[in-house]
Amino acid sequence: MTRTFKGRVVLGGNVNGESLVTNQGFNILASYLMGLSTGDSTCFDQNNKDLYKKDLAGKVICLPKTIGSTTGGMILQSVTKMGIGPAAMLFSEHIDSLAAAGIILCDVWNDKRIVAIDELGSEFLDYMKDGLKVEIKEDGTIIINQD
Repeated sequence: MTRTFKGRVVLGGNVNGESLVTNQGFNILASYLMGLSTGDSTCFDQNNKDLYKKDLAGKVICLPKTIGSTTGGMILQSVTKMGIGPAAMLFSEHIDSLAAAGIILCDVWNDKRIVAIDELGSEFLDYMKDGLKVEIKEDGTIIINQD
């Protein structure tokens, strides 16, 4: 079965990947802080029951928004430079300034793009679950393949 959603392109690109889903705010600092010194891409945020202890590297993270410290953007830039950042971030809500800053930093400073689509809506987040095959198109179309 295939399902399609359309969102607003924040930073476009064509990406295929595996989904990881959180229904709460994604705390970038808490999720990646321990991995900055070790190169480990495991989510260390004990307060995020959806993502805790899951591997974040190269995943399509489906989320409502990010939360936490203003250092979140630099953390995202750092983990992407290390090769342990996400491939894409798909927001059910309007992208927040923490995530936007990090995504732009990755693209400009690292020449590594985290594709970002926002305003996908609550129906998108309700539909998503871990491990789905996600195809993201340059125009903000999201195609989910559920076997």
